[in-house]
Amino acid sequence: MSDTESTKYLDTFPHWLRNLGHDAEELAELLSETTMAEDAREAIAGGLNYLFKSLDLIPDGIDDIGYLDDAFVLRVAADLAAREDTGEADAEKLEILSKLTNDCDVIRDFLGDDYPRLESYVVGLRNGAARGRSVADILGEEEVRKEFLSDVHGFAKTYESPAFAREEKNLIKLKAFFDAKLPK
Repeated sequence: MSDTESTKYLDTFPHWLRNLGHDAEELAELLSETTMAEDAREAIAGGLNYLFKSLDLIPDGIDDIGYLDDAFVLRVAADLAAREDTGEADAEKLEILSKLTNDCDVIRDFLGDDYPRLESYVVGLRNGAARGRSVADILGEEEVRKEFLSDVHGFAKTYESPAFAREEKNLIKLKAFFDAKLPK
């Protein structure tokens, strides 16, 4: 990894950590866009539900990088959703998809050959569950969706961005976690 690339990641990743709660809330607003294709809404719900998984790719308590997997997953989920039919969804609300999708270029560069593994993992989140809620439950049951959205808003309000030291060792740790934890 060149010094220029390292600098780009060391500048970008702390920004993503600071905005994680806000990004989650903005994505959550798209779950009410019923004109959006079901596949797009599933990608978003799967990415947001990841925030509540007890066993995620990088444990949240790990200094500096514990929430970066969450930030990566939300961006990949947004990218997957943007590839689907967004129908007549509110253009202003869709801006979050565009913003997060553009960030995927940084993730692709950072992860290199591991990016397809992350994307496949995020696709699989549509079939998973967290806190007893599946994506199908979130999208199909009004009461479950309301509770889920309340949890997302609660996460956003209580989330405190971890410090992210501008040290290359954090980038090495981050890559190592993704390499070790993503299904092969």
